Amino acid sequence: MTGDPADTNPELYRVVFENERVRVLEYRDTPGDRTAPHRHPDTVMVTLSAFSRRIRSGGREVGVEMPAGAVRWVAAQEHSGENVGGTPTHAMFVELKEPRPGGAAGGTALGPAGP
Repeated sequence: MTGDPADTNPELYRVVFENERVRVLEYRDTPGDRTAPHRHPDTVMVTLSAFSRRIRSGGREVGVEMPAGAVRWVAAQEHSGENVGGTPTHAMFVELKEPRPGGAAGGTALGPAGP
């Protein structure tokens, strides 16, 4: 797996809180910005702005359109992304540090899951 997003893209991701159970990242970008490949553990995403992005991983690609104020589950994954919309992105990621119950492995989801 590739790296921590706060290391791969420090100009876009900022750690705003961390303890032994969670880490909270703030993410901000502008139209056309791209992230380097990075990984997230199981995460809750809270969108503070509406945005449109393209997420890529392992030859797969998905488009993601999110309204402001949405809360979504993002299963552990590795990906890169690009702001393909006309507005900046602002979101918070609450990354879980505890393992999945029963040690279950992450799925093959790409991008956030619906409500």
